[in-house]
Order: sequence, then C-alpha cells, then structure tokens
Amino acid sequence: MKVCIIDTGTANLNSVRQALIRLGVDPVISHDPDVLGSADRLVFPGVGSAEAAMGGVNSRGLASFLRQTKIPLLGICLGMQCLGASSSEVPEGSKLEKIDCLGIVPGRVLLLDSKGGRLPHMGWNTVTHVDHPLFEGIRQDSYFYFDHSYAMELGPYAIGTTQYGTKFTSALGRGNFMGVQFHPEKSGACGARLLKNFLDNF
Repeated sequence: MKVCIIDTGTANLNSVRQALIRLGVDPVISHDPDVLGSADRLVFPGVGSAEAAMGGVNSRGLASFLRQTKIPLLGICLGMQCLGASSSEVPEGSKLEKIDCLGIVPGRVLLLDSKGGRLPHMGWNTVTHVDHPLFEGIRQDSYFYFDHSYAMELGPYAIGTTQYGTKFTSALGRGNFMGVQFHPEKSGACGARLLKNFLDNF
C-alpha cells in the first residue's frame, strides 16, 4: 500500500510519519500532485494557521487535486479544518473576515467557544462517534489528544463530536474524505486503531 503525506510546507510531518511506520507503512511525503495521485491513501496533517496551510495548498497547486481526488483522504487537526468551507482564523490586523478553505464539506471553522475554559483546548478529551468504519473497534467516548483553538461547527457530515464549552465536530466523513480534529498520532492505542482503520477499511 502506498500512503502519501501531503506536504503544505506548514506542518511538522514526522510524528504522523512515525505513527504510520509503527503500523508497518513507510509513507511518502510529497506536494507533487502526480505523486499524490498515485497513492492508495492520503494523509493531510496540519499545524499552525489556516492562512499558512491554505497558502501552502494554493501556492503548490494542490487545491484542484484535493477537491477532485477519489483517493481516501484523512485530514488531521488543521488538515481537517481545511476540508471545510472557511475559517475565521485570520491574521491579527487583517482586513479579511475569513480564510477560504477547500469547501469539501460545508462547515465553517470558528473560534472555539470554550465557555471560559482555557484556549487552546489542549489535552485529552472524549469523542462521541456514530457507527463509521473509521471508528471500528473503538469504544464510545474514548479519549483522544487535542491541541486547537478553532473548531468546525456541527453539520451533516459530523461522525464524531466533542464537548469543550461548546460541542463541535471532532471527526467528519463525506465519501472518501475524512477528518479528525484530534491528533491520532499522539492518542495512544485508540489513535493507532483509528489510523489502522483508515488504512484497512477504505
């Protein structure tokens, strides 16, 4: 199986790469659409800001490829947020009201209303999920590791939700596109099982 990690130039890719290696896969890291198009699975990790991630997507000519691909794709953290319609995570002092994202799912990414809780939302929290192959063999309300201040609103493609002040989409699925707000590569046995499900079930 050929697994490609999408390099937008903004993410630390090594932790995801090492998690996949532990599952017996040696992934290829690339931003070349021809290389990515030959993959059996695509992983879209992200760390940093929506502006930087989408800037990397657009400057590397990846937007059209990502919107059209039929290859199973898993977005992680900011990578999942980029699958949405837009993000309100704009640079300080910017005149922009939002950052346009890929629009693969209609959800908006908004500053998380933590109801007074600390931001970023960092640490372990539970995920309540629907019956979906990505969560096969994972107990309801299992704990996963989060590190984010923005989150996707609830919508029709949410397959997992988490409560931190406000309930938000912590996992999504639409056809071959999937995403998780948490970091499976940092989430112990449950995270490893979710990554294995992504490799095996699609």
